[in-house]
Amino acid sequence: MHTRKSIPALLLAGALLASTACAKEDDAPAQSAKPRDIKAVEGCGENGWTDPADLAEDRKPARCDKGAPAPQPLKKERKLVVATGTLSAEYVAPLQVAVQKGEFKKEGLDVELKVLPTPDALPLLAKGDIDAQWAAPEAAVMNGINGGFDIKWVAGNFSPDPKSKSGLWVRLKDGETATKVPMAGRKLGTMIGKGSVIAYPMSKALTQHGGGLDKVDFRQLGSADVLTALENGGVDSAWLLDPVWRKVDGKDEFAFLGGQPLGEPLGGALFGPNLLTEDKDAGVAFLRAYVRTINTYFAGDYKSDPAFVTELAKLLKIDEAIVKSTPSLRMDWELRKGTTDRLQDAYAEAGVAEGDRVPEDKAVDRSFYAEAVGHKN
Repeated sequence: MHTRKSIPALLLAGALLASTACAKEDDAPAQSAKPRDIKAVEGCGENGWTDPADLAEDRKPARCDKGAPAPQPLKKERKLVVATGTLSAEYVAPLQVAVQKGEFKKEGLDVELKVLPTPDALPLLAKGDIDAQWAAPEAAVMNGINGGFDIKWVAGNFSPDPKSKSGLWVRLKDGETATKVPMAGRKLGTMIGKGSVIAYPMSKALTQHGGGLDKVDFRQLGSADVLTALENGGVDSAWLLDPVWRKVDGKDEFAFLGGQPLGEPLGGALFGPNLLTEDKDAGVAFLRAYVRTINTYFAGDYKSDPAFVTELAKLLKIDEAIVKSTPSLRMDWELRKGTTDRLQDAYAEAGVAEGDRVPEDKAVDRSFYAEAVGHKN
């Protein structure tokens, strides 16, 4: 068994765990007491589901027809509070569009998107003070589950386009090439800490070049400082996100070493006890609206529609030229088999995991989007 380091920032109060457990102990999760009735969904046939074990980089994401799955309004309107770390990132766009276009309303849901960082939102989700979180199974989440929090990853968000170069970039030294860059001992600038899901693809890229999360010198920087530090030599390498990598792409002194795995979402929707057990109907309705929004507005190269790009830019409150500067994301509501295992391997390597490995069935629940598209296991 790995010896794992304790992280004060990730320690979640015992009192919170106790109060959460007590609060839910006597609840009768009536909806989870009997098997759900899964019915075929018009417009979501074989293409509405892909085998979770399919890890092919060229896997086509699941898709239903435009406008499918059709709304199934709840008998009584339900208000949901969904936390997200930002409202300006493109991967949050389907949520914003679903709100703006009334897709949640069609399900009888009044959805409020609330900006909260993951460390602040996580205990609120576990207590039931918020209903869902648009984030990722980061180290803090996995450690929380290990500590007793009733939280599961229930839907994906996106994987990158093959043309994207969002990821690990390095300043080349004399004699080095993109295929031969020894990374051990180098300074790596990132605004994302070791406990982020990006630790997984970062570890993969570093290992291919003689490095590793435990062999580089991490320098956590502000979002506006990462590129500057790489360009002026303050760090040797950096994790550059969309569209920042465009600034160094094509320059001989910089090389792209790798990014997020193709075809494998690393974030998306996290549900707490409110939707996991107390009101599964609302949880399915939320994902049904989300899936329908992807099929209607984000099914393919959505940036090929100039009017939609203009709409997105206004919605995200970012410059239209920036939206156009990177390829469309591959929006993907499904979760791949083994992703949480691979993430935990990276967290252990980085020294930010606590306790034993969380098994996938304790961290992941695909049943909500399966029901939304009419898939029976």
